[in-house]
Amino acid sequence: MRYSLILLAAGQGKRMKAGKNKLLIELQNRPLLLHTLTLFEEDPWCDEVVLVAHQGEIELLADLIDGDYGKIKKIIPGGVERQDSVKCGLDEIDAGKIVLIHDGARPFVKRTVIHELVEVAAEDGAAIVAVPVKDTIKKVENQQVVDTLDRSELWSVQTPQAFQVGLIKQAHNKALIEQKLGTDDASLVEWYGKPVTIVEGDYFNIKITTQEDLLFAEAIIGMEARNNDV
Repeated sequence: MRYSLILLAAGQGKRMKAGKNKLLIELQNRPLLLHTLTLFEEDPWCDEVVLVAHQGEIELLADLIDGDYGKIKKIIPGGVERQDSVKCGLDEIDAGKIVLIHDGARPFVKRTVIHELVEVAAEDGAAIVAVPVKDTIKKVENQQVVDTLDRSELWSVQTPQAFQVGLIKQAHNKALIEQKLGTDDASLVEWYGKPVTIVEGDYFNIKITTQEDLLFAEAIIGMEARNNDV
């Protein structure tokens, strides 16, 4: 099966306190963005990548990529909100395909998970990768606990999220008209009235957001290197 990818690369790195786009921070002597791009460049199911960036960084990212990633169809400017940026990316994707929407700061998603997402989305319309919540989650109001949620019903959602192109475009178009802002793309599909299927991922598919996450990322790379040597 085949899919297109919208890769969101406009992270500002505020929580990273890096003073620049966090995707330009080096991990193992390579910018974080290139680790994520390589995943999809090497995946035979991936047909094309639309990279969504800040307007002022498009030339910088083009120089960084420097023709080494042949699947990049276009680097385009995003919008004010993440949802706006995804909509810009969707406008570049042809109908009749499966599209994956992924955060550039998640470089460790496994190919087996990507392929399962594509297969499930092709069948069901929408699929997201998630993992069961491990911690107890409490609902709080004014610093007071008002409820303890049933952990067995809670999942922590990651990316990629996979959709039939027609479905996710319809959901985004309706959200634009009705000024609906979703917490993620799957929430727009849910709001649109269509079911979303969970594909279980793993806890290594972290989103690198803080300095502590860089330490975890280094540990994951080291573990994968040791496993490959076995």
